[in-house]
Amino acid sequence: MILTIDVGNSQIFCGVFNGDALTVQFRRTSTVRGSSDELGVFLRAALRENGVDPNAITEVAACSVVPDINYSLRACCQKYFGIEPMILRAGIKTGLQIRYKDPKEVGADRVADAMGAVKLFPNRNLIVIDFGTATTVCAITRRREFLGGNILPGLRLAMDALESKTAQLPSVEIKPTRSAVGQSTVESIQSGLYWSNVGMVKELARRITDEVFADEPPLVIGTGGFCHLFNREKLFDRVVPDLILTGLLEALRLNS
Repeated sequence: MILTIDVGNSQIFCGVFNGDALTVQFRRTSTVRGSSDELGVFLRAALRENGVDPNAITEVAACSVVPDINYSLRACCQKYFGIEPMILRAGIKTGLQIRYKDPKEVGADRVADAMGAVKLFPNRNLIVIDFGTATTVCAITRRREFLGGNILPGLRLAMDALESKTAQLPSVEIKPTRSAVGQSTVESIQSGLYWSNVGMVKELARRITDEVFADEPPLVIGTGGFCHLFNREKLFDRVVPDLILTGLLEALRLNS
């Protein structure tokens, strides 16, 4: 069995693959970094609680956008699983042609998303929109060229900024709203967060399509923790919440 680990700014998202089948998923916060022992105890306990024998894990693939957790993550895998993890980083085989001005600047999470999308939807132009701590938008051609995209504040980050940087605005539940006209402070924040992201997805997908995919319209893929929030709006051609884990599995296979 293969353990895949995505370390984001807010959460650690994990999955277990048995062959190509993703059989288990679980999360924990990453705002408290934790030592290698804390991570190891958490991972083994979470696996057992989900019906997976930790000793059945034979390989580990990980990506991280939190550099100061990487040492603890590697040490955790070595000590608690007896495995040297494959950590997605510059120099790792990806099967992509990175067209960024400096390919080393592309975050490991965006690379993993792109690899997962190319694996699941080959020979298609793709736009991948990942709703995490930051919302990222990536454009990938049918020839596996990673062209670049956009990075902007995620839903929770935008809400936290409103709460922490204003004197009177509260924290609110992030949820879909029916009306674009909020009739209370809470409704106004919820409406602003929701409809601004709906508009963002539509406009960026349209502009990217016009600029680089005019010859063949792309498949628009939604992923990340908040992607299901927009199901009603039909913004995406496909919704794959665990896309990044599929990308990590593919990276492991390419580099085994």
